[in-house]
Amino acid sequence: QVQLQESGGGSVQAGGSLRLTCAASGYINSRFCMAWFRQAPGKEREGVATIASAGTTTYADSVKGRFTISKDNAKNILSLQMNSLKPEDTAMYYCAAVSMAWWASCNLRIGRDEYTDWGQGTQVTVSP
Repeated sequence: QVQLQESGGGSVQAGGSLRLTCAASGYINSRFCMAWFRQAPGKEREGVATIASAGTTTYADSVKGRFTISKDNAKNILSLQMNSLKPEDTAMYYCAAVSMAWWASCNLRIGRDEYTDWGQGTQVTVSP
């Protein structure tokens, strides 16, 4: 089992930036797919970005060109750099992880119910 702990959330004005981090501990092998999800009040949890063990990334259309997912394998830290933030980015942000079969692809087509490990979340609030 993998333990995940997010940090870095906060309040920012539209156009500003935030960097979220997720510290991972426990058994993490080379087949892990890691992701950032978010959930706004009254809405379903949605995938924001994924990163495969080899570094391949995918992004939701709503954040492409503004958000960057990355990871430090040596320190087991997942990050999400968020630039040009908009009020509609306001949500609780979660990091998640799942161990993949060798033939499977790490991308946003993986449903949230397939992820086995979740952090507690960090709140991001963007004011107009």
